[in-house]
Amino acid sequence: MAQKNVRITNKLPAFSDKVERKATRAVTKMVITGAAHASVYTPVDTSALLNSQFRKVVNLTHKVIGIVGYTADYAAAVHDPDNPQTFRRTTAKKEFLRLGFEESEGLLRSILKQEMKP
Repeated sequence: MAQKNVRITNKLPAFSDKVERKATRAVTKMVITGAAHASVYTPVDTSALLNSQFRKVVNLTHKVIGIVGYTADYAAAVHDPDNPQTFRRTTAKKEFLRLGFEESEGLLRSILKQEMKP
């Protein structure tokens, strides 16, 4: 019986890198989209709060994390629904960051689906 030469190629690292790049791109697009929706609801007085918005995408082992926040000291107080305030901007809402992401959930899901296609 003739012996066959079998060649095994390990493509797992390349596959893993490709999936990680796709996931990073997807999370980046999702963070930008959610943050944009949140900015519509962000109260504007001097624009300091709106201009303090930041976005960050972090690659950790086996996961990609997207972070959106505000660096202004008073952001948490303005966001808090238990702290009553009136806003000048007609589109401004309490919990603007949460609402921005919740209301764009369908779009965020479609971004993830599109970016993670094989």
